[in-house]
Amino acid sequence: MRVVIADDSGLLRDGLAGLLTEAGVEVVGKAADAEELVGLVAATSPDVAVVDIRMPPTFTHEGAKAALELRTQQPGLAILLLSQSLESRYVTDLARTHARGFGYLLKDRVTDVGVLLDALRSISDGGTVLDPEVVGHLLGRNELADQLARLSGREREVLELMAQGLSNRAIADRLVIDVKTVETHIARIMTKLDLHQTPDEHRRVLAVLAWLRG
Repeated sequence: MRVVIADDSGLLRDGLAGLLTEAGVEVVGKAADAEELVGLVAATSPDVAVVDIRMPPTFTHEGAKAALELRTQQPGLAILLLSQSLESRYVTDLARTHARGFGYLLKDRVTDVGVLLDALRSISDGGTVLDPEVVGHLLGRNELADQLARLSGREREVLELMAQGLSNRAIADRLVIDVKTVETHIARIMTKLDLHQTPDEHRRVLAVLAWLRG
């Protein structure tokens, strides 16, 4: 796996690069701002870009905007967004329109190299990973009440674990149930959230982002 890292903090850039290198991941470049990131991706063709949402010059959403631009130019590039606190602008656009190969974690989470590596592997394989804090925030929004009230407590647990990027087997292990039971819960979640099977929809992601519907 070939990775580029974009963050205005040199300490974080070097720290992440060191963690990933020790774990056997090839870090092919580091960028300090969004403009440098775009050029770096063009020059190195990485598998994954790890991008801080807030970068120079305004420290608002330059990283997220650059990620949107990169995914438009290179649909196969996996993106892992990082932020210090919960963000929603641009993140929901990426999750809705470029769900495959997309992740969003709070920076506190990536100090655990296991969590970081799991996220990178998942998104590089086309999966989607959302920070548990983000999922909790989404599941707590008032406008979710009508749809999510249909879910049982266990189904909400399964939905949150889906959003964390866990496979059916991993969800089964976490909840100490069998895989067939997980599959049944997921089928019921899709039905209750009115997410019917179509060739183009990433239904696991749509289930997590059901609050955007309507």
